[in-house]
Amino acid sequence: MSTPENPETQGPPQGEPEFVAPEVVSDAPTDANALRGFHFKRLLHKQLTWWLIGVPAIVAAVAGAAAAGVVIGVVALLAVVAIGIGVVFAMADSKAADDFFDVYAENHKLELGGKTTLSSATPLLRKGDDRYATRTLSGEIAPGCEGMLALFTYEEQTTDSNGNRQTNYHRFTLGMSQVPECVQHVPELYCQKRSGLRALEGFEDVFRRSKRRVTLESEKMGDRYEVFVGKDQDEVWLRRLFSPGFIVWLTEAAPDKFAFELVNGTLVAYVPKHREDAADLDMVATATGAVAKRLREKSAEQE
Repeated sequence: MSTPENPETQGPPQGEPEFVAPEVVSDAPTDANALRGFHFKRLLHKQLTWWLIGVPAIVAAVAGAAAAGVVIGVVALLAVVAIGIGVVFAMADSKAADDFFDVYAENHKLELGGKTTLSSATPLLRKGDDRYATRTLSGEIAPGCEGMLALFTYEEQTTDSNGNRQTNYHRFTLGMSQVPECVQHVPELYCQKRSGLRALEGFEDVFRRSKRRVTLESEKMGDRYEVFVGKDQDEVWLRRLFSPGFIVWLTEAAPDKFAFELVNGTLVAYVPKHREDAADLDMVATATGAVAKRLREKSAEQE
């Protein structure tokens, strides 16, 4: 008599998603800060840099000394120099990031894009009062997975008790891919990082009108993720999608704080914060490809 599979003890069976590390170019910058020191020194060695810092500093020093004495003049001089060096550092930081993403795009054969808006296909992409990607990388982000990597931000405007407005920035690194073949099987699927108390789940679910919670037979899965689908989702197909191997991958191999959303064939997989190093970008790309591959393989199976 055969025993049922246990997701907690079985490794990924053949065909399940797994990470494949991309080829690394040894002399490529590994993150957006790798060349910051180089560009900072280069800018400080330019005569024009010191003209642009020195002239305003001398003017400020003379004006301060004339108005309030020599000490104030020296303070003004040092303050303007410090501000100027800070601006130079920011310019070096920006240039280093540009160089890193240029090299990353070239090495991975991706098209680099600047600040842009993304589609509003999934809930994450509709959040906030304003939303945009500061950088995009488009093409084959993982083997067999066409899509996009993006540094995504959404902004929320708040007002304090004194009427002062402030902006809160929520940053994510995400991978997007189209998986149209799975629409008929799973039009909506949300695999979110767990938050809140389990004791309150039943109360929270009462107020969910268009989605319902899915509980899978894996304690590790329940500790790390909350899974939601549309009200009319086929339960049998969904449980086949979350096979033991896929659950093991999600709980043991997926990036930390990883989550994904799927709405009408648009897959958005993401982690918090802007990731500006090669290893993290590779991991988000590979994780997006792994989820897309699982969805495609399951959709292609004959019932």
